[in-house]
Amino acid sequence: MPLLHIVILAIVQGITEFLPISSSGHLILAWHGFDALGMDGIEQAERDRLTLDIAVHVGTLLAVCCYAWREIGQMLGGLGRLLLGHWTPGARLAALIVIGSLPLVLIGGLFKEEIAAHLRSPAVIAWATIGFGILLYVADRSAMTLRRVDHMTFRSGIMIGLAQVLALIPGTSRSGITMTAARFLGFERVEAARFSLLLAIPAILGAGALAGRDLYESGNLVLGYEALVGGVIAFVVALASILLMVGWLRHASFTPFVIYRVLLGGALLWWIYGA
Repeated sequence: MPLLHIVILAIVQGITEFLPISSSGHLILAWHGFDALGMDGIEQAERDRLTLDIAVHVGTLLAVCCYAWREIGQMLGGLGRLLLGHWTPGARLAALIVIGSLPLVLIGGLFKEEIAAHLRSPAVIAWATIGFGILLYVADRSAMTLRRVDHMTFRSGIMIGLAQVLALIPGTSRSGITMTAARFLGFERVEAARFSLLLAIPAILGAGALAGRDLYESGNLVLGYEALVGGVIAFVVALASILLMVGWLRHASFTPFVIYRVLLGGALLWWIYGA
């Protein structure tokens, strides 16, 4: 694949992974755009496309780990203390991430092939982009902002984890739906983003493990190089996106992301049904 196209995919992934606008939806649209333009070097098997998509997810995983290194250290230390019989805030946070991740792991594992076969279309992305964008706006405007992750209950963690399952629909946005659920439950904007970022770690780690298996089985060294280049670029862009998003949410709302989603979804619907 030409280097330009790898760079485009990596930048798209880096920008959209942690913003509430759907990285998977944007990546699918990027592939459709490449196909529509008939670019040389883009003809790839669906398996290779998914592997490259997940490889740039791995780059974003390293970015969120760099950003959340304190929380990760707290959780690892808490798990170590738990082995000695001590229940600490770090162990509690780790438990929240585990129970919040289980629904996605279980349901995603059962229906991954069906989702890839039937839901990766521009129409699905368009409707999900608009619908879940409006839901984010309602949650952001109607919910109280009193709660912090440090005081999250296991019930809240499970509810956010169940909401994360909806991210299997392209266009929903994993970060967007988890932030929406957290806002409905009364968490502050930055705290909703913080928990969403932590939930991204096991979600992306699982996807990266599947990609690694596919790369090993395919024996495609060229694809491995492409994945490495894409991952590095995605890492840099994603880290910048996280810093900008959290900085924005400290002083403002999710409204700009909602407006973008509605405009993007509307443009897609016009292209699909009206052009």
